[in-house]
Amino acid sequence: IGPSPEAVRIMGDKIEAKKYAKKAGVPILPSGKTEKSIKDINYPLLIKAAAGGGGKGMRIVENELELKKSIKLAKLEAKTAFGDDRIFIERYVKSARHIEVQILGDQFGNIIHLGERECSIQRRHQKIIEEAPSLRLSKHLREQLTDAAVALAQQINYESAGTIEFLFDDQSNDFWFLEMNTRLQVEHPVTEMVTGIDLVEKMITIAAGESLNLQQNKITTSGWALESRIYAEDPYREFMPSIGRLTKYRTPASSKNVRIDTGIREGSEVSMFYDPMIAKLITYGNTRDEAIQYMLRAIDQY
Repeated sequence: IGPSPEAVRIMGDKIEAKKYAKKAGVPILPSGKTEKSIKDINYPLLIKAAAGGGGKGMRIVENELELKKSIKLAKLEAKTAFGDDRIFIERYVKSARHIEVQILGDQFGNIIHLGERECSIQRRHQKIIEEAPSLRLSKHLREQLTDAAVALAQQINYESAGTIEFLFDDQSNDFWFLEMNTRLQVEHPVTEMVTGIDLVEKMITIAAGESLNLQQNKITTSGWALESRIYAEDPYREFMPSIGRLTKYRTPASSKNVRIDTGIREGSEVSMFYDPMIAKLITYGNTRDEAIQYMLRAIDQY
């Protein structure tokens, strides 16, 4: 269940993915792989690992004096995290939002989008709060982003569920391709909440050879959904993982407005070897304010 190995390979390599985005006419940030190749790009710069994500191997470089040391540290971190020390360097957008588009494709070449999610609230380049729709996008900008996402998915003949992520400049309204995740995202429930479409079910039926049976002009969204990632972390130690046995665990009551996705229970171990996220709290309301109120009430019950 999922996309073809070729699609996973192409999009799993950020350098290769940029080439396909460019072919599809999707905007990309100016970038290079060496100091010489980025001499015409203005500072600040952002160094990224070619083979990974989650903030690993990322370094912001403010000036030329920091560049050599930052490249060395980024390559070392990338090698440790992903077994691949390749990096690339691109212009750093200071006032950026992180906006992504959920897409679905079947084996018959049908590709649609299910709108966008905004994931701009982050810590150490890791998402904490995700929501759908984005408060920032106008109808015109939304159409531009979703059209770009579908064009890239078509370029690689994508099948199954996937997410195409963009950087959005809050000042200029420009946007650029960031990466594609060729899988189900942690934050997929917010899309399910506002569209009423079960993404896991669609992945299964696509893998079984069925067509999407969804027309783009018939897909609608309503209301507002928010997802809060619940972490076992120590705020007094710079939010490092708080490891050990979970002796007490209570979750809020589920309802049509509150959904809890979790894989732990009392007695489970929070390990230093894995992400310390222990649950996802998803809330839904007719408006953003209503979704926030459901979220705050549910958090009080934890």
